[in-house]
Amino acid sequence: MGAITLNAVEKWYGEVQVIKGVDLEINDGEFIVFVGPSGCGKSTLLRMIGGLEDISRGSLDIDGQDVTDQPPSKRGLSMVFQSYALYPHMSVRDNMGFSLKTAGAPKTEITEKVDAAAETLKLDQYLDRRPKDLSGGQRQRVAIGRSIVREPTAFLFDEPLSNLDAALRVEMRYEISKLHQALSATMIYVTHDQVEAMTLADRIVVLDAGRIIQVGTPRELYNHPGNVFVAQFIGSPKMNVFDCEASGDSYTVSGGRTGPYPVAAGAVQMGMRPEHIVVGTSGTGQCDGTVDVAEYLGADTFVLLDCGAAGQINVRISGDAQLKVGDLVGLSFDPERTHFFDADGNTITA
Repeated sequence: MGAITLNAVEKWYGEVQVIKGVDLEINDGEFIVFVGPSGCGKSTLLRMIGGLEDISRGSLDIDGQDVTDQPPSKRGLSMVFQSYALYPHMSVRDNMGFSLKTAGAPKTEITEKVDAAAETLKLDQYLDRRPKDLSGGQRQRVAIGRSIVREPTAFLFDEPLSNLDAALRVEMRYEISKLHQALSATMIYVTHDQVEAMTLADRIVVLDAGRIIQVGTPRELYNHPGNVFVAQFIGSPKMNVFDCEASGDSYTVSGGRTGPYPVAAGAVQMGMRPEHIVVGTSGTGQCDGTVDVAEYLGADTFVLLDCGAAGQINVRISGDAQLKVGDLVGLSFDPERTHFFDADGNTITA
């Protein structure tokens, strides 16, 4: 079992509050990702769960037991850090089995658990090597394997892929996702990379300034963000947000033309994701824009347009489209994919 509950959890350093009353329920076997900008408190919150940081106020329950004041060794959790923290003089086998050895486990048990973890992580042929003989991705798998052999209640990952290059990050995302499916274990994963969050999570916890801003599945956060912050943080490229005027069943983009939408009263901003904007001829759609930059990426092209009073708008179009810097085009917004926000930045629903 690996159900974890945070009840009004706070963290104070003197008079500075960095975690501000977090309430969260994590279900057994769930893959939860903490995501947010640097300094938002996601790593601090993870360390509080793991017992590496004291909880100033509030409580933490694991499987219904209050462990707020329990040391890390009593919580049954295992943590994988950004740095691999492997012993350079030990083999892969010895690194993975070290925690069991120090706990006094029998040699046969250590061998069985290390071999099973190595098979899961495809490290069988590397067990006699030392860390210096492994790639970055292999070292990270060894660090994960060291956690697996302990059979923890839950796994805590603190930006484990930050030290890897782009190709290895993609490969390790697949490995961690498959590991979760194989183990059905509770996993809490911290990252600033929203692509990792979208591809790995059962649910994403979006944090900012020590508070939970929104919790939901990747699809829920992408399609129904609760405010401007979430709307622009989740999705790559980020959602376009610009000023608008709304009344009745229509809206007008700043410097643009009126578009139909049964918008709720009070909208002062609207948002459109780059892939939900259609490029046409000048004078059509809700506003015009001049191509500033066109980034060809093969299947897609990202086009940054100067739209006057509406500001810069990023559009994702087919890689086959032929647009060049200086072209004047019209932009049409998908009425089923339009987001509106009030003066406080909160989402308005029709």
